[in-house]
Amino acid sequence: MKSVKIRNSARGEDCTLRLDGCCNNTETVVLCHAPGTGMKGIGMKAPDIFAVYGCHHGHDIIDGRKKGEWDYRDIVRALAETQMKLIDKGLLKVL
Repeated sequence: MKSVKIRNSARGEDCTLRLDGCCNNTETVVLCHAPGTGMKGIGMKAPDIFAVYGCHHGHDIIDGRKKGEWDYRDIVRALAETQMKLIDKGLLKVL
């Protein structure tokens, strides 16, 4: 599942990952697809509803391009915060 609206919604948002070293620069925040969903790999991304708002530093860490500490509790917290923002924006609906 891809959603241009969900991907674009990350613009100007705060990083929900908040890992050590995250830059708190809203200009670098993008939609970062969560690792560990079983739906991600080489050439594949998890659906956009399993993604978080992350700055370039945090994104590089969870994607393995940069060394840094994180665990799945960071991802779950960031996912919950991001999904609540998506609900507030009307981009994710719970029926």
